[in-house]
Amino acid sequence: MDLEDTAARLGVPVSEVERVQRLAGDRPSAPLPAKAGAPAILERLAVSPDDAAEVMEGWPDADSPLWTPELRWLLDRSIALVQADLGGHQWLSPGPELPRERGPAWRHLYVYAYLALTGVVTRYHREHDIADAVSWTTLADIGRNLAVDRRMQREGWPVMQSWLTLHARGAVYELGRLQHHRGGTAISLHIPDSGPMTPEAVTASLDEARAFFPRHFPGEHYTAFSCGSWLLDPQLQEYLPADSNIIRFQQRFELEPYEEPEGLDADVEVRRFVFRTLSTPLDRLPRDTLLRRAVVDHLRAGRHWHWRSGQFPI
Repeated sequence: MDLEDTAARLGVPVSEVERVQRLAGDRPSAPLPAKAGAPAILERLAVSPDDAAEVMEGWPDADSPLWTPELRWLLDRSIALVQADLGGHQWLSPGPELPRERGPAWRHLYVYAYLALTGVVTRYHREHDIADAVSWTTLADIGRNLAVDRRMQREGWPVMQSWLTLHARGAVYELGRLQHHRGGTAISLHIPDSGPMTPEAVTASLDEARAFFPRHFPGEHYTAFSCGSWLLDPQLQEYLPADSNIIRFQQRFELEPYEEPEGLDADVEVRRFVFRTLSTPLDRLPRDTLLRRAVVDHLRAGRHWHWRSGQFPI
């Protein structure tokens, strides 16, 4: 495979294609599930009917005219790249950002990779005696993120395609209200878009994690829960009541000194999660909740949100 030609045909930098080849090497890749069984898997992954229909429309059949040689190469090597890091917990891009407007094969290439990896990661879960219910609840984040991508009119996927490699490698587990991310000495907390973040729900999720990780990963030792998020920005206290779910979540953490995160714009992340749009002008964003009014008023005043990190002991 000529990597320069492959990059040109994919419309991506050659360095991205070289990276995929370097990380994947000549390793074998897991096969996709049988097409006939794919709708049931997509349903189990909480993929909406509209998104599932698109995935099935673009299915990489051997004779599909949608799948060019370079797309097939990228799918195969992306699966191998992620599979090679099974059990890893660092942020990992499965491949370059593609021009997704070219059709379902381009739009959902990494979805097909995750479908191939579903069998790999569920076997990994079983080897660690993790219940199927936890496995499928965790992996169903793909359906949630496809729905967000559709709602965002395809603005949000490049971040999500890397985020979901954590699930596909057995790094993230959804236990109740929170997602828990293995690695290092702290369990990193993520907050999915799945309803109110009440103190009771958060406490229950933390208690579940305190039992889960020693049971299923006894060789790993965690001393703290950690979180990095705009939700920990103390500026929110200027706008939200002290008994709000967000402020009570903040109060669990001891914040680290503020440092501007490299490559991350907190204003963009707030807009992504609070409004699910990155392109709507400020004066057209909805103001139907206290949080949304706070975000808009803060930005219109020329101020910025901060991405803060903190911890508290397990």
